[in-house]
Formats: sequence, C-alpha cells, structure tokens
Amino acid sequence: VQLQASGGGLVQAGGSLRLSCAASGRTFSGFVMGWFRQAPGKDREFVAAITWNGITTLYADSAKGRFTISRDNVESKVYLQMNSLKPEDTAVYYCAADLSRRIITTKPLLYNYWGQGTQVTVSS
Repeated sequence: VQLQASGGGLVQAGGSLRLSCAASGRTFSGFVMGWFRQAPGKDREFVAAITWNGITTLYADSAKGRFTISRDNVESKVYLQMNSLKPEDTAVYYCAADLSRRIITTKPLLYNYWGQGTQVTVSS
C-alpha cells in the first residue's frame, strides 16, 4: 500500500486546511485509516481515524469539534478537514493505514503503512 498525503501549508490562526491522502496498491475499502501528527521534539500523536465503512470515527481531544475525518472508498482517499486552526496544531501530519483490525486504534505502532507527511504551520 502506498499513501500520499497532501494539502498542508501555512495558515493563520483561525483558518482552515483540508488534508488529503491518496491510497494505492491494495483494496482501500478494507482499512481503518488514521491521521497522526508530529511536532518538533515531540512524539507522534493520534489525531483522528475512521473505520473502513466510514461509519465510526474517533478524534483526539485536541481535534474534537474542529477537525473532521472522512473517506471516499471509490476514490481511495481519506481527508482531514481542519478548522479553527491554532498555533499548537503546527506539525507534520501523516496518514496511516491499519490493515489488521476493523476497529480503530490510536497507537501508531499498530498502523501498517504510512504516508510521507505534509507540513502544517499555523501562525499566530
């Protein structure tokens, strides 16, 4: 499975960005898909995830009410709509695929495949 993340950039606090992750190489619809982020000097942290059928989502507390994860199994893409961005959201954002489970896990080590990351910078 190859994952390609895009959509990052520089935005002012309060602004919005929409990240995209395109998957290829295997049937996309069977995976749990997640978004993680890593700020300089910090561990990679869970942001949001969505089950294979899009019915169940899970968000980190920091993302609740501001971020929305969605997926398009026809296009083999997963999205992260980020609104009301804050400077503390600044990080490299990664999409990831979990091929082993049908339920969501927040643990990075349990995701099998990772995209290359896209930088999100929020200025104050």
